Amino acid sequence: MATYKKTGSKAKKKHASVEDKSTTAEVFNTLDETASRSEKWVIKNQKTIFIVLGLIVVLILSYLPYQKYIKAPKEKEAANELAFPKVYFDEANKSSVAVDSLLNLGLNGADGKYGFIDIASEYKGTKAGNIANYYAGISYLKLKNYKQAIDYLEKYSSEDELLAPIAKGAIGDAFSDINQPEDALDYYLKAADLRDNNFSTPLFLFKAGNTAMDLEQYSKALELFNRIKSDYPTSDEAKNIDIYISKATYASKK
Repeated sequence: MATYKKTGSKAKKKHASVEDKSTTAEVFNTLDETASRSEKWVIKNQKTIFIVLGLIVVLILSYLPYQKYIKAPKEKEAANELAFPKVYFDEANKSSVAVDSLLNLGLNGADGKYGFIDIASEYKGTKAGNIANYYAGISYLKLKNYKQAIDYLEKYSSEDELLAPIAKGAIGDAFSDINQPEDALDYYLKAADLRDNNFSTPLFLFKAGNTAMDLEQYSKALELFNRIKSDYPTSDEAKNIDIYISKATYASKK
């Protein structure tokens, strides 16, 4: 019996080997057919392929000089231009007199120098041109020109930990000042969720909570105030947050 099992085992292995060879042959045949079709496609479309490859090479070779001889100098020029109006912006933030005049000088420039408005327009696509939108938006907000503030702040984009949410929240402030609390709430929430830190997040959660209270969205306000208490207990907004939680709790039960 031991011999029978051994012989039978060999016969099965031989049969399996035949099947394996057959399967392997089919695989190679399939690969050959696929390769053949690919070769025919390449031959048929070689002109188009060479044109596309040529265009890619041209784009790469064009991009490098553009970056070195056009974009980089323009970035430097824009940064130099930005230094002039920023002086007026910084002075306006430190001063208690002639603030409007300083902000307007920052916006419009003086003595043949560009202000934020011109830099944002003339150097669009540069880092300085982008941040000029931020400075222009904040300047217009301080001047109570809310529509212009919203327009410029909407154009500003940033990955900065603080400036990105502050710009969004400033749009919320502008909408709040023109009595559009629904839009203000929307932007405060966007600002709060844009970055997670102990400064801007609780600040805009707090503004959102108060705006929700004004809109009589008491449950929403309660949720936001509780979030400040639980997630940002060391923030300035958390110091008296229990008072606001109590107000929202009481209002939601009416």
